[in-house]
Amino acid sequence: MQTMAQTVPVAEKAKVGTKVWVGRGLSGLVVLFMLFDGCGKLAAEAHVVKAMAELGWPAGQTVGLGILVLACTAVYAIPRTSVLGAILLTGFLGGATAAKVRIDDASLFFSVVMGVLAWAGLYLRSDRLRALVPVERAKR
Repeated sequence: MQTMAQTVPVAEKAKVGTKVWVGRGLSGLVVLFMLFDGCGKLAAEAHVVKAMAELGWPAGQTVGLGILVLACTAVYAIPRTSVLGAILLTGFLGGATAAKVRIDDASLFFSVVMGVLAWAGLYLRSDRLRALVPVERAKR
Protein backbone atom coordinates (compact mmCIF):
# COMPACT_ATOMS: atom_id res chain seq x y z
CA MET A 1 0.00 0.00 0.00
CA GLN A 2 1.44 3.35 -1.01
CA THR A 3 0.92 6.49 0.99
CA MET A 4 1.38 9.89 -0.43
CA ALA A 5 2.46 12.60 1.96
CA GLN A 6 1.34 16.09 1.09
CA THR A 7 3.64 18.92 1.96
CA VAL A 8 2.41 22.43 2.41
CA PRO A 9 4.85 25.28 1.95
CA VAL A 10 5.58 27.33 5.06
CA ALA A 11 4.00 30.44 3.50
CA GLU A 12 0.80 28.49 2.86
CA LYS A 13 0.73 27.25 6.47
CA ALA A 14 1.05 30.85 7.65
CA LYS A 15 -1.91 31.87 5.47
CA VAL A 16 -4.05 29.09 6.88
CA GLY A 17 -3.09 30.07 10.41
CA THR A 18 -3.93 33.71 9.76
CA LYS A 19 -7.30 32.76 8.26
CA VAL A 20 -8.13 30.65 11.27
CA TRP A 21 -7.18 33.37 13.75
CA VAL A 22 -9.13 36.05 11.88
CA GLY A 23 -12.08 33.66 11.74
CA ARG A 24 -11.84 33.01 15.46
CA GLY A 25 -11.73 36.76 16.10
CA LEU A 26 -14.83 37.40 13.99
CA SER A 27 -16.65 34.48 15.58
CA GLY A 28 -15.60 35.73 19.01
CA LEU A 29 -17.10 39.15 18.28
CA VAL A 30 -20.36 37.53 17.20
CA VAL A 31 -20.44 35.33 20.32
CA LEU A 32 -19.74 38.31 22.61
CA PHE A 33 -22.49 40.41 21.04
CA MET A 34 -25.00 37.57 21.11
CA LEU A 35 -24.14 36.83 24.76
CA PHE A 36 -24.67 40.51 25.57
CA ASP A 37 -27.98 40.49 23.72
CA GLY A 38 -29.16 37.23 25.27
CA CYS A 39 -28.20 38.22 28.82
CA GLY A 40 -29.97 41.58 28.39
CA LYS A 41 -33.12 39.75 27.33
CA LEU A 42 -32.74 37.16 30.09
CA ALA A 43 -32.44 39.92 32.71
CA ALA A 44 -35.44 41.68 31.11
CA GLU A 45 -33.73 45.05 31.45
CA ALA A 46 -36.01 48.05 31.00
CA HIS A 47 -34.40 49.34 27.79
CA VAL A 48 -34.49 45.85 26.26
CA VAL A 49 -38.17 45.38 27.09
CA LYS A 50 -38.91 48.86 25.68
CA ALA A 51 -36.99 48.11 22.45
CA MET A 52 -38.80 44.80 22.07
CA ALA A 53 -42.16 46.51 22.60
CA GLU A 54 -41.28 48.93 19.79
CA LEU A 55 -40.69 45.91 17.56
CA GLY A 56 -44.06 44.46 18.55
CA TRP A 57 -42.86 41.79 21.00
CA PRO A 58 -44.81 41.35 24.25
CA ALA A 59 -42.77 41.82 27.43
CA GLY A 60 -43.59 38.26 28.50
CA GLN A 61 -41.57 36.84 25.62
CA THR A 62 -38.33 38.65 26.45
CA VAL A 63 -36.88 35.92 28.68
CA GLY A 64 -37.83 33.17 26.22
CA LEU A 65 -36.06 34.97 23.39
CA GLY A 66 -33.05 35.46 25.65
CA ILE A 67 -32.88 31.73 26.32
CA LEU A 68 -33.23 31.06 22.59
CA VAL A 69 -30.42 33.41 21.57
CA LEU A 70 -28.12 32.05 24.29
CA ALA A 71 -28.82 28.47 23.18
CA CYS A 72 -28.14 29.31 19.51
CA THR A 73 -24.95 31.11 20.52
CA ALA A 74 -23.76 28.13 22.56
CA VAL A 75 -24.31 25.81 19.60
CA TYR A 76 -22.37 28.25 17.37
CA ALA A 77 -19.48 28.53 19.85
CA ILE A 78 -18.89 24.75 19.99
CA PRO A 79 -16.62 23.84 17.05
CA ARG A 80 -18.34 20.51 16.27
CA THR A 81 -21.79 22.14 16.07
CA SER A 82 -20.78 25.55 14.74
CA VAL A 83 -22.40 25.12 11.31
CA LEU A 84 -25.74 24.27 12.91
CA GLY A 85 -25.24 27.22 15.26
CA ALA A 86 -24.59 29.54 12.31
CA ILE A 87 -27.80 28.33 10.67
CA LEU A 88 -29.75 28.93 13.89
CA LEU A 89 -28.21 32.37 14.43
CA THR A 90 -28.98 33.27 10.83
CA GLY A 91 -32.63 32.38 11.43
CA PHE A 92 -32.74 34.38 14.65
CA LEU A 93 -31.05 37.40 13.08
CA GLY A 94 -33.29 37.10 10.02
CA GLY A 95 -36.31 37.39 12.30
CA ALA A 96 -34.77 40.44 13.96
CA THR A 97 -34.14 41.98 10.55
CA ALA A 98 -37.72 41.31 9.44
CA ALA A 99 -39.11 42.89 12.62
CA LYS A 100 -36.99 45.99 12.06
CA VAL A 101 -37.93 46.24 8.37
CA ARG A 102 -41.59 46.12 9.40
CA ILE A 103 -41.24 49.31 11.46
CA ASP A 104 -38.71 51.01 9.13
CA ASP A 105 -35.94 50.90 11.74
CA ALA A 106 -32.60 51.90 10.22
CA SER A 107 -30.68 49.65 12.63
CA LEU A 108 -31.75 46.60 10.62
CA PHE A 109 -28.33 46.55 8.97
CA PHE A 110 -26.70 45.65 12.28
CA SER A 111 -28.47 42.29 12.42
CA VAL A 112 -27.58 41.66 8.77
CA VAL A 113 -23.92 42.47 9.48
CA MET A 114 -23.91 40.16 12.50
CA GLY A 115 -25.21 37.31 10.33
CA VAL A 116 -22.56 37.97 7.70
CA LEU A 117 -19.84 38.12 10.38
CA ALA A 118 -21.05 34.82 11.86
CA TRP A 119 -20.67 33.07 8.52
CA ALA A 120 -17.44 34.87 7.59
CA GLY A 121 -15.85 33.84 10.88
CA LEU A 122 -16.99 30.27 10.44
CA TYR A 123 -15.82 30.20 6.81
CA LEU A 124 -12.35 31.41 7.74
CA ARG A 125 -11.89 28.97 10.61
CA SER A 126 -13.40 25.86 9.01
CA ASP A 127 -11.49 23.88 6.37
CA ARG A 128 -14.59 21.79 5.72
CA LEU A 129 -16.74 24.84 4.97
CA ARG A 130 -14.06 26.35 2.72
CA ALA A 131 -13.93 23.04 0.83
CA LEU A 132 -17.72 23.00 0.53
CA VAL A 133 -17.94 26.60 -0.69
CA PRO A 134 -14.72 27.33 -2.56
CA VAL A 135 -14.02 30.96 -3.36
CA GLU A 136 -11.44 31.30 -6.07
CA ARG A 137 -9.59 34.37 -7.23
CA ALA A 138 -10.03 35.43 -10.81
CA LYS A 139 -7.05 34.51 -12.94
CA ARG A 140 -5.36 37.46 -14.62
